[in-house]
Amino acid sequence: MEGAAPAKEGSESVGALESEGASRPRPEDLVARAIAPVKAEYLRPPPSRSVAVDSGVEDGSNEKKSSSTNVVVKEKKSRRQLKRERKQEQKSTRNICPEVAKSGNADACPYRGNCRFNHDLDAYLAEKPPDLEGTCPFVSAEEFCPYGITCRYASTHRQQTSLKLEVPATKSSEVNSLNKDLQKLLWKNKVSFPNADFQLKLLGLERGNGARANSGADHMKNHPENNIHLDDNKEMLCSLGAPTTCVENDCLDNGSISDDSRPLKKTKSQADKIDSSPKTKNFEESRDSCLQNGLEDASPDNLYSSKDDLSLKPHAREIKLIDFRGKLYLAPLTTVGNLPFRRICKALGADITCGEMAMCTNLLQGQASEWALLRRHSSEDIFGVQICGAYPDTVARTVELIDRECEVDFIDINMGCPIDIVVNKQAGSALLTKPLRMKNIIQAASSTLSKPLTVKVRTGYFEGRNRIDSLVSDISNWGASALTIHGRSRQQRYSKLADWDYIYGCAKKAPESLQVLGNGDIFSYTDWIKYTLDCPKLSTCMIARGALVKPWIFTEIKEQRHWDISSGERFNILKDFVRFGLQHWGSDTKGVETTRHFLLEWLSYTFRYIPLGLLDVVPQRLNWRPPSYYGRDDLETLMASDSAADWIRISEMLLGKVPEGFTFTPKHKSNAYDSAETANT
Repeated sequence: MEGAAPAKEGSESVGALESEGASRPRPEDLVARAIAPVKAEYLRPPPSRSVAVDSGVEDGSNEKKSSSTNVVVKEKKSRRQLKRERKQEQKSTRNICPEVAKSGNADACPYRGNCRFNHDLDAYLAEKPPDLEGTCPFVSAEEFCPYGITCRYASTHRQQTSLKLEVPATKSSEVNSLNKDLQKLLWKNKVSFPNADFQLKLLGLERGNGARANSGADHMKNHPENNIHLDDNKEMLCSLGAPTTCVENDCLDNGSISDDSRPLKKTKSQADKIDSSPKTKNFEESRDSCLQNGLEDASPDNLYSSKDDLSLKPHAREIKLIDFRGKLYLAPLTTVGNLPFRRICKALGADITCGEMAMCTNLLQGQASEWALLRRHSSEDIFGVQICGAYPDTVARTVELIDRECEVDFIDINMGCPIDIVVNKQAGSALLTKPLRMKNIIQAASSTLSKPLTVKVRTGYFEGRNRIDSLVSDISNWGASALTIHGRSRQQRYSKLADWDYIYGCAKKAPESLQVLGNGDIFSYTDWIKYTLDCPKLSTCMIARGALVKPWIFTEIKEQRHWDISSGERFNILKDFVRFGLQHWGSDTKGVETTRHFLLEWLSYTFRYIPLGLLDVVPQRLNWRPPSYYGRDDLETLMASDSAADWIRISEMLLGKVPEGFTFTPKHKSNAYDSAETANT
């Protein structure tokens, strides 16, 4: 995930500058200390808000209370209590049947009395919150609103009669939704992966049924001399399913067994192992295709048919490569890099977009929330998805599944994610310590995929021990067509500036067949030009946190100017985001609050932008810490606030009042902004 975190050093000096009677340092001195040189006439003392009121106070119990009202804001609930509340909500009059809501007819539900939703239209309308100001986003887009009377803009639906749409068009501009039939098969583990399984066997990386749990233990039983304390590596070995034959050079330097064990010889074709007695004529046809592709367990239950699922992988020359050179690439951004945000960036000049990082295991389990990260809008003409996994078979099967089910132009494997929950599962940055595992994953994925495969990494795992420069040529040979290098180590996170000299060195070592992209600290068009011109072998630069704070950076780069954007123009961008969000998440109450949540997550980054006209030195740098300042108007001042309560005020200007008892805490708290607040209303 690309988070936002300037350096922490010198944070005390920001408050010192704002203290009464302190002398004003020169702008160049402030820049040297990574403090934003805001013009003196706009500086103000820090707001004197109460921490207890703004962020809640812990009283030693499981509840947070406001010191002024002593009202419980949040409490921990047991699973039984949550389940009881869900059942009560289902029986509530507000839980109206979707079919009844869409048509406005209580008899429209096909389940009649067996439906678990409420069918009482009058009772629902009596409790429905008042409509919001504005026009339904679906009606404004000349589409039929699929939410009917539950839409918070239902009063504007009278315009739908002029649309003459007999069938509601629900999210017609979005693709890559999860098919319900496919989801059920994924739940039951009955989806076949012929291409991936065949390639895994060719590479000697297959894991048979039950191998995850047993073969690692069998390996230790058959070879007691290796039965030493392995810590995490032992768990990974069992999970990987190591073969019973020891492999030379499969041990780590510290003496523990490597989790990348492979058989000495590649197994024979699976065609010899397939049962030759199919049960049905249709299965016989599928079986013949399986024989060509090396599918082992070709039973009717585990076959999922689609028109492309058994096709052979095209030759490398047939894969349409993507030319990243000179294109503006929006990085995959966890939480904030959702589809509405990507639409904003596309409208402001981004050329290439990539979905949020999705975990391979969750995709293979058919989790709808994870598949939602693969959604693509029609405006995204060059679009990729980013996946993260720890093992070759998991990644290869995910790649095959996405390749045949989704419309994407490339697939990116994240081998640089620094988040603990990912690293602890041996994925993301943890792979940087396992080059053999990296090789197996890239080879298995690239040989399975019919589209370009790209890889994103950091310089290394530990600070001061960079290693990607020694793997650049190998990554190309393994099958990747592009490599993105974030100029920081995993241990470093975002605490220092990116090492672009190291990125340049890696780009110079890369073969012609591998495009190298740089990533880190790009916050203006001058940064982008400098980094791309300093190293001609660098194809382009990926823009991450800079787009979070100011998405109009793409416009600045294309027009090669510093845009002193007004507060009104920024507010219009927020309006577009809300409109896109309501179209994506829904215009009913749930969709409105989901849109509000992601808007607040985004506002937790945008407040770090300092208007160009307020600075003594331009452009703003990404690592500058802003002092407390006034804007040129009230809206600009509000947008500069670091208080979550003020972010909620902005959301209310766009989406109406928040529900009673509403709370918000930014999901990704920066290590340099560790006083992130929880605002309650």
